[in-house]
Amino acid sequence: MPNHLSRFAISADDVPRARRFYEQVFGWRFEPWGPPNFYLVDTAETPSERIPPVGGLLQERREIVPGAKIAGFECTIAVDDIDTTIRAIEANGGKIAMPKFHIPTVGRGVYFTDTEGNLAGAMQYE
Repeated sequence: MPNHLSRFAISADDVPRARRFYEQVFGWRFEPWGPPNFYLVDTAETPSERIPPVGGLLQERREIVPGAKIAGFECTIAVDDIDTTIRAIEANGGKIAMPKFHIPTVGRGVYFTDTEGNLAGAMQYE
């Protein structure tokens, strides 16, 4: 079996607030599935997108180890325009954690925290 990343999950203290953030900033769609406050995340631009993106989940923050809520691991979201994305992050309650940077031959990126305090990256690839 290949070791491909198959899902990501966004842990949230306030699931509706986190959902609004990702809908407004990245245009993602959410479908209720399973228990309350649990959604499938659709990041595709169109239903027939040729190369499907990694599937995602939005869920309440969990304690796998008692007393230690999940902080998550780093993920990077591909965007068309990093400056527009930075403005959308800030306008929708997110905060820039690391100013815009450039990686030669890769692109321009930024690290941000969402409304739930999760750290993620956004990258406009070259």
